[in-house]
Amino acid sequence: MELELRHLRVLCAIADAGSVGRAAAQLGYSQPAVSTQLRRIERHFGEPLFDRGTSGARPTSYGAEVVAQARDVLARADAIGHRPTPARPRRTLRVAATNSPMLSGTVSRVRTRLPGLSLAVNSVYASSRIVELLEEGAVDAAIAADYPGMELRHSDAVRHRGIVTEPTFVALPARHRLRQSAQVQLADLAEDAWFVTPDDGAGWPGVFYDACAAAGFTPVTVHEFLGDQSQLQSMIADGLGVSLVQPTLRPGPHVVVKPLVGSPLWCRYVLAWRPDSVTDEVLEALAQSATAAYRDLVAQAPHLRAWASRTWSVTGA
Repeated sequence: MELELRHLRVLCAIADAGSVGRAAAQLGYSQPAVSTQLRRIERHFGEPLFDRGTSGARPTSYGAEVVAQARDVLARADAIGHRPTPARPRRTLRVAATNSPMLSGTVSRVRTRLPGLSLAVNSVYASSRIVELLEEGAVDAAIAADYPGMELRHSDAVRHRGIVTEPTFVALPARHRLRQSAQVQLADLAEDAWFVTPDDGAGWPGVFYDACAAAGFTPVTVHEFLGDQSQLQSMIADGLGVSLVQPTLRPGPHVVVKPLVGSPLWCRYVLAWRPDSVTDEVLEALAQSATAAYRDLVAQAPHLRAWASRTWSVTGA
């Protein structure tokens, strides 16, 4: 007798059912036919494969080995010609972001909310370049910046909504003459050297120079700087200059962060996106994640919370 797959199925059925009769019923055969088939199979192997008694049929030690191998052969046979279902590709959301500390918290929250979505983040300083990337379809969404009276401009292919509008603070060396002031007059910094980031295509640093002019001075020394925040703070700490900073900045050693009297400078962070690339679900996940990330930054910035407490209590008085 040549051993065939149907013989192996008989052996597995008997082992699973625990008796020849139940196996026959499951296979749709008569019990005598299965019994005859089993005897032929056992003659092929040269010894009994099952101990049969009134309680049913149990594989012998050798029979258990044969049944295990039979299961493996049947599984392999069933898999012949079957192609695995290709894994559904994860969608990648391409996100550009300007210099914003909320980026990390935003990305981590979106990943938690939408685990099936992959994010590819592109760091882009200039908001004008971010708009270009959106217009070109090179990115799907972005965190950009604009300024009061200078709203982000783009075509109808792109939309945007505000995330937060924040005042601009100033970072000083801890030994600066104004270190004890709760707030600093911009005009009192007229003689200081400044670290200023380059043109962002959205209004900066024009709004800075306009604010200086309104305060009655033109900065004497300006260092154009675009780099690591820790490096900037190190230079400030060494007394090489002062810098306007985001109010959520956590000052490093020997640096203090102060609000400006009258809050002459404000910056708005916006979420911009292509409606043809971003679903409503993804948009809401981005917006809510960015807002939550900013709240976390505020919670870690006591100088911003103190300013807000003073400002809103006076405004509401």
